[in-house]
Amino acid sequence: MPLNLVPEDAIERLLDNAFGMDRHGRTAYLIRNDMPWLNALSFGMVAEDGALVGSLQSWPVALTREDGAQTPLIMVGPVAVAPSLQRTGHGRMMMDAVVAAARAHATEPLMMIGDPEYYGRFWGFSAEGTQGWDAPGPFEPRRLLALSVDGRPIGGSGMLGPRIAVAA
Repeated sequence: MPLNLVPEDAIERLLDNAFGMDRHGRTAYLIRNDMPWLNALSFGMVAEDGALVGSLQSWPVALTREDGAQTPLIMVGPVAVAPSLQRTGHGRMMMDAVVAAARAHATEPLMMIGDPEYYGRFWGFSAEGTQGWDAPGPFEPRRLLALSVDGRPIGGSGMLGPRIAVAA
């Protein structure tokens, strides 16, 4: 289900339950600061009773080079599943959906901060090409991952942050 059809307070409650109330200070939040999520690449999972049990948001971000030029990217995450349903495949289904949608639309490369063993194994995300990337907060370089959805090379150097201009 498109995430824009889900009440925002339900999304916030799910994220608090999955990641804690202190999640807003994390590096990922700083990278996508004040950007609206991308509806076509953000998904929700709703139980039969109507409760939100999973959400995945994607964000327009960019790698800003020293000269100020930006390379557009799409940041995937957070991928949140209700604690009682974690490890049941809900997160994997949402990741399958976002990667398939990004490939179908030949979007900018996807990026995320995540477990390279997991996201690499199932979808091909890797830290290859992200060595020159920096972030506005603490991060482990091996967890700064990217995935080209159309074969374009990934690389460059600069600071990750919000995209200055978002195409309509």
